Amino acid sequence: MSLTERQKRWLKPRVHHLRPVVILGHAGLTDGVFNEIEAALDHHELIKIKVNAGDRTERDALVGAIAERAGATLIARIGNTAAFFRANPTKKDRLMPPAL
Repeated sequence: MSLTERQKRWLKPRVHHLRPVVILGHAGLTDGVFNEIEAALDHHELIKIKVNAGDRTERDALVGAIAERAGATLIARIGNTAAFFRANPTKKDRLMPPAL
């Protein structure tokens, strides 16, 4: 699902108060960590992930890999923390940005 810039701006204040639900360490994106990311996206739809990897290029690569592999949209990234959104169509109380 691709979001417009207006939809991303609508989601940014909603992610601000959240705490990271997954923290990536130096081991990187293992299958176990990815399964936790998938579960968190299914349950919350909007999550923060803290990436404690080496340098900036390694963090960029991990953030891109998470977005691509999970089918999520990167909402914002500040330092080591990235926010992702993936709509869950089976959820009754979906967090869906307005189609503006």
